[in-house]
Amino acid sequence: MSIPALPTAAVADAAVRLGLPIRSAPTTLVPLLAGTVFAGPASPITHLGSVDVLLETIDDAPAGAVMVVDNGGRHDEACVGDLIALEAKLAGLSAIVIWGRHRDTAQLREIGLPLHSLGANSFGPRRVPPAGTPMRSAFFDGSAVTDADWVFGDDDGVLFVGPDRRDELIDLAASILATESAQSERMSAGTSLRDQVDFAGYRAKQAADPTMTLRRHLVEQGGAVET
Repeated sequence: MSIPALPTAAVADAAVRLGLPIRSAPTTLVPLLAGTVFAGPASPITHLGSVDVLLETIDDAPAGAVMVVDNGGRHDEACVGDLIALEAKLAGLSAIVIWGRHRDTAQLREIGLPLHSLGANSFGPRRVPPAGTPMRSAFFDGSAVTDADWVFGDDDGVLFVGPDRRDELIDLAASILATESAQSERMSAGTSLRDQVDFAGYRAKQAADPTMTLRRHLVEQGGAVET
């Protein structure tokens, strides 16, 4: 199944409806490029101070992958700069997500590869990296990310979705997005959201039956609204 670049809000709403737990990156991560939406299989790596593990990850990543870099949430150094981002873009990766900081901000904006991080820092790593096999996993503030995950990102944040019922979740997220897009188009044409969901009818039902919820009313109406 190809991975559509769905908004994270639609993915989150689908997970809530299905009762599926999905993980989110810390909300302290921010997108470098506003307005970008991406999705792809996770290519996670734990960064310990050496650029070679990032190059190995790019070398092994499938096309469209999202490189997920665990730098321990450090604020004293950047672990990804313009050359790594450009290499990732040339290799066909779709984005980079960093539990840490980046540098070369102006150049990264020119490169145009979506990137989420804790922000910028002028310094690169000044530690001596340990020898050993690269750790092909990442932890984002305690949330584990493996190559079995898919990554979705946009201005609202980054979500990590495991394999359990994933196709079902993606199909539902796409359906939610289509419903809300149609509602938005009707609103632009002059039909209010209250009219579309028969809000007056809901209030009448709720007055007669205090247990009536808007979500139940929407299900009965065949509509949807998530926020």
